[in-house]
Amino acid sequence: MIAFVSGPVAALAPTTAVVEVGGVGMAVQCTPDTIAGLRVGEHARLATSLVVREDSLTLYGFADDDERQVFELLQTASGVGPRLAQAMLGVHSPDALRLAVSTGDEKALTAVPGIGKKGAQKLLLELKDKLGQPLGTSGLVGQQRAVAAGPAPWTEQLSAALIGLGYASREADEAVAAVTPQAEAAIAETGSAPVPQLLRAALQTLSRAR
Repeated sequence: MIAFVSGPVAALAPTTAVVEVGGVGMAVQCTPDTIAGLRVGEHARLATSLVVREDSLTLYGFADDDERQVFELLQTASGVGPRLAQAMLGVHSPDALRLAVSTGDEKALTAVPGIGKKGAQKLLLELKDKLGQPLGTSGLVGQQRAVAAGPAPWTEQLSAALIGLGYASREADEAVAAVTPQAEAAIAETGSAPVPQLLRAALQTLSRAR
């Protein structure tokens, strides 16, 4: 098992970081939030989980060991593969997932692309005794305050991801403004902004602008 990779970041894409390790570029699949914290040319250390299939070896990267552990625990539920597990972590932090499961928050899980109402109910049952309680101390009150604070968290996350991909701050701000209606509609419907989808939409906007 490859527990982590450490080295300079050679390249970044919306869902992939290439980290140079001993002269070899390791392609690591990451969430937009993890990508947003990386910069090309800067040193990075990513906790990793290697997924082995008959026809592929895929390395998934995480900001810390806790995120990796949750990624692996999520896959113990039936029907959850690495892509869906990563999508869940792309929408929710590890503690937000623990909170959703411990409180039976079906709506939080259906905010993840690929999870419907029945799927969310099934996941709540299967993960109930696996993820445990949130590790942080903010709890429900902290989450409610974050929601009340408005869209700043997702806009900052999206802007940081775009800047990390090499776009100028002005371009990032314009792209964020362009996808804001889409984000607000998603927040009104599900209670959260789907950052991975918003990042793709923002990149399409920037591509057309260029």
